[in-house]
Amino acid sequence: MVERVGLYMANLRPKIVKLAKMVGGVAGAMNRIDEKAPEYYALNAVVTDDMADVALVMGLRQPRTFEYIVEKCGRSREETKKLLDQLTYTGVVKVWTDKKDKKDRYFINIFAPGMLEMMVNNREQLAAHPEIGKAFEEYTRKRIAPMAPLFPEGMAMMRVTPVESAVKDLPGVQPWEKLSYYLRKYDTFSVSDCSCRQSRKVLGEGCGHLEKDICIQMGTGAEYYIRTGRGRQVSREEVLEILKFAEDNGLMHEMPATDGLGESAAICNCCSCSCFSMRIATLFRTPDAIRSNFTAEVNPEECVACGQCVENCPTNALKLGQRLCAKKPLPKTEEPTARDHVWSKKNWNMDYRENRQDVAEEGTSPCKTACPAHIAVQGYIKLAARGKYKEALELIKKENPFPAVCGRICPHGCEDECTRGDIDEPIAIDEIKRFIADKELDSDVRYIPPKRYHLGNKIAIIGGGPAGLSCAYYLAIDDYRVTVFEKQEKLGGMLALGIPSFRLEKEVLNAEIDVLKEMGVEFKTGVEVGKDVTLDELRKQGYEAFYIAVGAQGGRRLNVEGEDASGVVSGVEFLREVNLGCGRTLAGNVVVVGGGNVAVDVARTATRQGDDTVKMYCLESRKEMPALDEEIEEAEADHVEFQNGWGPKRILTEDGKVTGVEFMRCVSVFDEMHRFAPKYDEEDTITVPADTVLLSIGQSIEWGSLLEGSKVKLGRGNTAQADSLTYQTGEKDVFVGGDCCTGPKFAIHAIAAGKEGAISIHRYVQPGQTLTLGRDRREYHAFDKNNVAVDLQSFDNTPRQRPAHAQEKKGTFRDDRMTFTEEQMKKETERCLGCGAVQVDSYMCVGCGMCTTKCKFDAIHLKRTGHSKPDLYEKLPVKIAANAVKRSGKIAASSVKTTRRKD
Repeated sequence: MVERVGLYMANLRPKIVKLAKMVGGVAGAMNRIDEKAPEYYALNAVVTDDMADVALVMGLRQPRTFEYIVEKCGRSREETKKLLDQLTYTGVVKVWTDKKDKKDRYFINIFAPGMLEMMVNNREQLAAHPEIGKAFEEYTRKRIAPMAPLFPEGMAMMRVTPVESAVKDLPGVQPWEKLSYYLRKYDTFSVSDCSCRQSRKVLGEGCGHLEKDICIQMGTGAEYYIRTGRGRQVSREEVLEILKFAEDNGLMHEMPATDGLGESAAICNCCSCSCFSMRIATLFRTPDAIRSNFTAEVNPEECVACGQCVENCPTNALKLGQRLCAKKPLPKTEEPTARDHVWSKKNWNMDYRENRQDVAEEGTSPCKTACPAHIAVQGYIKLAARGKYKEALELIKKENPFPAVCGRICPHGCEDECTRGDIDEPIAIDEIKRFIADKELDSDVRYIPPKRYHLGNKIAIIGGGPAGLSCAYYLAIDDYRVTVFEKQEKLGGMLALGIPSFRLEKEVLNAEIDVLKEMGVEFKTGVEVGKDVTLDELRKQGYEAFYIAVGAQGGRRLNVEGEDASGVVSGVEFLREVNLGCGRTLAGNVVVVGGGNVAVDVARTATRQGDDTVKMYCLESRKEMPALDEEIEEAEADHVEFQNGWGPKRILTEDGKVTGVEFMRCVSVFDEMHRFAPKYDEEDTITVPADTVLLSIGQSIEWGSLLEGSKVKLGRGNTAQADSLTYQTGEKDVFVGGDCCTGPKFAIHAIAAGKEGAISIHRYVQPGQTLTLGRDRREYHAFDKNNVAVDLQSFDNTPRQRPAHAQEKKGTFRDDRMTFTEEQMKKETERCLGCGAVQVDSYMCVGCGMCTTKCKFDAIHLKRTGHSKPDLYEKLPVKIAANAVKRSGKIAASSVKTTRRKD
């Protein structure tokens, strides 16, 4: 909490009270001014009594000449000029030169929007008096709260202006409804920091959207900002670049609407998680006050539920729902609105910065829900179907920088949940993704994401596996100086050293890592942090945050007799040796212990390292094996023999070398809660001869000396304890992700964690930002597939496509799975049922048009739903009164309807 300076005075300063009353205008007229009033303590911090005398003679919103002010205040010209200079410096008074008579005009605007922005945008002043930032937040919350439901539509002091591309082709659009009108109207422009985000920053409530050089001033506003150093002058072309940057990054446009039709001093580029004007819609739930004359409308037949519009909607008016008809639709609950209900604090959305919902109550596409990274599966499938492969790849990479890798090794939980699978077979999602991703293996056409910011803070990533590389990728988009430290000589972690080449050829992995190199990420291999360099030493080198993603690269022990004998090898160690090119040749009987995907990889690799048949023993039945069915089938094709329901009792040795394994029958693996709980029949045993035993019963985390002296705590399974949303540990500048945080999972889980880690680190190293406020929790849930009415005859009934296999020689480490042909890809994409679609809450939509810029399918548009016009601030009281009368009638009518329904 920012400490108030000089608030609790024994006596209020009368002149400051009077000035506070004057500038409070409509919002402050009915409020008592005391030492706790934001108008008072902001002005009290920087305005002397002499300055207040000069300001008071000017009046509110009246351009005054210097001669007028001198005459009215009764001071000398020199003293008056000095006081005016102080007032313009603080932001209480705005100044510009009249184009006709070339004389300066001095102007006092209302407190907000107007004066407070100018006070906040004096960086030095805000640093010395952070209570001004607090006043901005408090004034625009407390003073607007009782007025918010009373504003006529689009008649608050700020008003949304739609993205021009969203309205340029609509009939009847007025010139003043387009930003281009203002860019032609004015000839002087400046850019400044966002005053709302600066205020949030000094309060320690930043949302991760940065304030630097984002808001535009025009005409007299620009002249004032340039003269007082609050902003820098920019050309009209630079303004267009700033507006494009804003739209690319989901920042909507708002303009002060107090100077009459077609007049405004600024274009704000706002994020709803920090903007005080947008809070009228999001906190008070009174969006009509600031809305444009347009509302978004979705064509569900074209929508593919990619979610890009949902994630960028400032008011959370868009949500992902289902497109397929429900057998029994969920009953619709009518939410009260401020249009026709008595509105009070109980109707507000108090937690609007934390409770954002991406999915409608009914649920959305199972594929997007099931993916740990929530990739827009339906979206990239439809883009691929239209031949838009680069756009499809760009969409995938918003959530996953390694689509070519995942197209080969992902466990494809999305396919397991695919609605089509309940009819015949699920869509071959991974194969479609592989087809798209393989396009960029050619370095000449690969997709390199554009930079968003140019921040430059030094960040250290410890561990070059999927989580660390993913974190590096997303930090590099903001142009952080990222260094990845990897103790092995090869990058990729388990992708490189734990997965055999016949499942993931290393040139595929390296091609996707090369993208990170082109983005500026630095890699230091053969460096073990904790041993070769410590965290403290890296801090001294200027690294401001750390993302630890060392994986789980050790094997787990059986803790049975004979485990330390020669010839008993950890499965992950065996795979590492092979991938490093120093794998041992196997001879004689090879036994693999374990039943997961890694165990299958170990067994299939063993068949290529020796001539004899490899036998695989695991506790689970064939049906309960954790390994994927297709991997088991591929292992059987490699002549791996599966022996289910056996657990190792002891390892037999002779002269310190393994000779066999004694197994006992496992009679139960899972309890009634389906938790792993093996039970054995120790009387039912078999002895299996073995010259090599490869143990693959799980993985362990090897920290070494990395965490020595840190506050990072370890929990179950030796995993690092961290916040489940932010991944921050007990050491505030240390974040963790991947297997060393969650325990062994799939690469896609680590990739998703890497992106979240990057979001947290960005917020951590930028001053005044929180790790949570305004953050999308990305909580997804699928619709009930049992409640969907699907007519298969209305969809393509082509059977699922299967990738061909190359005629590779038995025993090679080449991946013999081929990528779909384009014809196969087209046929497979046609099988998608298109389960999801976006829904619009027309009440909460403010008509900014941001959604239209994110849609690749032309599925969402703005339509005209209003005809309001901005007017002079001085006319607002009358319009509020008229609207209040009209609204009272609606409230009365609504109350009658509610009573009748109850009766």
